[in-house]
This record gives sequence, C-alpha cells and structure tokens, in this order.
Amino acid sequence: MAEQMTLASLVGDLGSSDPAIIDPASRAISYKDLGDQVERLAAGFRHAGLGPGDCVAMILPNGLEMLVLFLALTRARLVAAPLNPAYKADELRFYMHDAQAHVVIAESASDAAKEAAAGLGLPLWTPSSDRPGTVELSALNKDAPGSAEPPQAADVALFLHTSGTTSRPKGVPLTHSNVLHSARNIARHYALTPQDRSLVVMPLFHVHGLIGAALSTLASGGAVIVPPRFSASEFWTLARDHRATWYTAVPTIHQVLLARADNDGAPRGVMRFIRSCSAALAPAVLAQLERRFEAPLIEAYGMTEAAHQAASNPLPPLTRKPGSVGPGTAEISIVDESGRHLGPNQPGEVVLRGPNVMGGYHNNPQANAAAFIDGWFRTGDQGVLDGEGYLTLIGRIKELINRGGEKISPAEVDAVLLQHPAVAEAAAFGVPDRKYGEEICAAAVLRKEVSANELIAYCRGHLADFKVPKTIHIVSALPKGPTGKIQRRELTSKYSPAGK
Repeated sequence: MAEQMTLASLVGDLGSSDPAIIDPASRAISYKDLGDQVERLAAGFRHAGLGPGDCVAMILPNGLEMLVLFLALTRARLVAAPLNPAYKADELRFYMHDAQAHVVIAESASDAAKEAAAGLGLPLWTPSSDRPGTVELSALNKDAPGSAEPPQAADVALFLHTSGTTSRPKGVPLTHSNVLHSARNIARHYALTPQDRSLVVMPLFHVHGLIGAALSTLASGGAVIVPPRFSASEFWTLARDHRATWYTAVPTIHQVLLARADNDGAPRGVMRFIRSCSAALAPAVLAQLERRFEAPLIEAYGMTEAAHQAASNPLPPLTRKPGSVGPGTAEISIVDESGRHLGPNQPGEVVLRGPNVMGGYHNNPQANAAAFIDGWFRTGDQGVLDGEGYLTLIGRIKELINRGGEKISPAEVDAVLLQHPAVAEAAAFGVPDRKYGEEICAAAVLRKEVSANELIAYCRGHLADFKVPKTIHIVSALPKGPTGKIQRRELTSKYSPAGK
C-alpha cells in the first residue's frame, strides 16, 4: 500500500503510447518510453553505488532531461535537489553542502557547477543523448542488472530551499507522499485529463513548475510541453503547434504575454483555463487577461513547504472571486498572534496542515519551533477567510507596511496602481520614516508616459490618505527573483533614506 503513495505510482499507464513529455528541442516521448527510461536510469543509479536517501544535486535547464532524471532519481529512492542554473559557484556550493549532495548532475557547459562540485569534492555527471528523446548519463552502466528497490511513502523525494528573503535559506525536504498528494490534488482540482497539455513556463527547479505544471499533468495522463526556457515571442507558436490547453505562471509572465498579445497575434479561446500563482494578481489584470485570451483565469496559492498548492479558486461554473485565492485544497485556518484560531472575516496569519505539508525544515530545530503551532504550519502570510471559506491574502506579515500603527498591504496599493492605464507593473514598499516609523513608497514600470505626481493623485482618488504612496519612482524594471516574484526588500534597500 505504501508504494501507492510514491512517485513510482505517479503515472498510471506506463504501457501507453500517448505522449508524456514533449521537448520542442528533442522529440516527444510516450508514457511507455518514459517508464522504460526511468527504470533503466534508476537501476543505473543504484548500480553506481548510491543508496537510499543519498542526495543528487541537479543543475539543468527545463527539458526532457530534467524531468526524466528527476523521476529516475526518486524511483531509485534517492533525493533530487534541483538548483537554479543561474546561481554562481559560491551559491551552488552552499546549497549542495546544505543538502548533503553526493553527486552533481549538470550540463558540461556549466562552469559554475564544475567549480562548485570540485570545491566540495563531488563527482559531476553530464547527461547526454545517443538518440533524440533518450536520456543517458555516461557515468552509469546502461545495462545495470535488476531493478531499483521501490521507494517508500516517507522517503524524501525532493529537497528544495526557501527563498531566503527574510533569513538564511532553509532546507525543505518533501517526501514522496507530500509531492504525490500535491500533484494528484492539483490534477483533480482542475479536472485534468489525458487530453490536457500544459505548456511549462516556470522553472522546474521550483515547485510551481515541477509540481504545479509538470507532475500534476503527468498524474492526469496528459502531456507536458517543456521548452528550455520561457520565451514570450515563442509562447503562442509552441501553444498552437503542440495544442496546449493550459499554462500556469506568476503575474509578471501573464503581464508580459498580455502586453504582447496583439502584436504576437495571440489566439483567443484556445486555453481551457489559465492559472496564476506564487504572487498576487491584481483584479484589473485578471479581468484584462480573461477578456483578451477568452479563458477563465484561476488564482491559486502555494508555497514550497506545502509542496506547492494550498488553495485555489475552482473552475467555472463554480464561483471564482477576483482578489481571492479560493478555498483551501489543504486544510487552512487563520490564527492570531497567540495562535488562537479565528472565525470568518477576521484577519490573521494563514496556517496550513495536510498530507502535502512538509514535516519540518532540514536540521533546523529553531526554525521548526517557530514554524509550527499545534501541528499547523505558520505561513508568514496574513489573510482572511470569508464565510464561504475563500481565502484572501493581505500580504507577507513581514512585508506589511506599518505607518504610524496603520498596517498597509503593499498588494492593495499595487492593485490600484495597476488599474491606471499607463502602468505596466507596480510594487509598493515601506521605507524607514522618523515620524511614522515607516512611510509608503512605490515603483512603477510604465507602458506610456505619466508623471509620478499624476500617479500619486490617482492613488489619492482610490485609497485612504494613509495608504497613498508618499513617493512613486518611475523605473525601467522591478527587481525579481528567479521565479518572477517581485523583491520588495530590494526596493526598500535601494530607496530608504539611509541608502541614498
């Protein structure tokens, strides 16, 4: 029974000739091809001397190799630790050491990976392909005898790190059970079928891309389209050529596609739905996306510690509430500062529990003591549940701007600025202030000319006076993390009076 809750059982019919993974740079492979390759590589990993629980760092771009090797590692009872290929050698070395990696898998062209692996005395294995659509590792015996021991539900399958925006990055070990529950839950929530095809635009080293887009689709028997990177200019060509039915992305990617839609000849009504997650989507942008692409826009809420999705609006004809991330797909509650559970319409900290939620951070008892309360995981997000159980996020508790005792959500200010026709992107943030403790500022990327004073006046017409930004900086781009999240703390640092 335990095996049924492992990634070895993620994919149903491994004898099927239906496409499983479509790599535009290589070729499509069927579910049978996928199963055969995963079994062969898993046996090779075990024959190479790696044992249950050993960690393998993966520094690879999106594509067939990344997905096949991830599934093969987890099939062999190994721990996969995907890392951002854009990291420098010092960053890679930190993450590899923290995950206690035994081996590194990276492209031969990655000098940073070579330097980091050498610095830790780790072997570096390079994937190759004797023929299109076949993943090989020269370090492995292609004809390793036998098959790998089946994984267990409690085995760690995936090792990731938090973003580290508020502290040192923390290791997040996710078990087979955590990941499989999440992937199946996402597939079920969006009624994914073998006819669905997701176009992956998020990086596979992050839970949004790996679990939210790829594993959920494989769990449904559908096909995953995986170009090596997101390219706005190629997006609709890939969507048409490979008959994509949905995609999931952060708001910044949706906004890029929306801004280019008419020039790119983006079709209408070809997507069954579009999903947005990992950052707040302004209601005005949601409405524009639905009008232009003629598809329902589904907002969701996820985090690494919950193996991605924790809440999501439902598909039509059920009620979607703009500005809300929907009802919990994990168990959700709201607590006050003392941990007391609150009733509907009372704001507080969002807490989660369920089979998709991690058991604790890696080797970090201090962080675990702060992160869990009575078995509930404290997300650090402030939110409110309405009477129907729909969750609305107010903001990161540590990002809320405290102006003279008034708590202001940056996302609320963002949403107003994004309603202005001249604003393409916006981010509100706090800066230290002698009188109020913190003052509100904002940065805006424009699509057409407007002055900062005009934008401040616009905000004054839509927000209470204490929420209106004192200063708005017109910028060419907003600082973003590797998954497209806006880094408000960088803006605070750049524009704080002491930093000038």
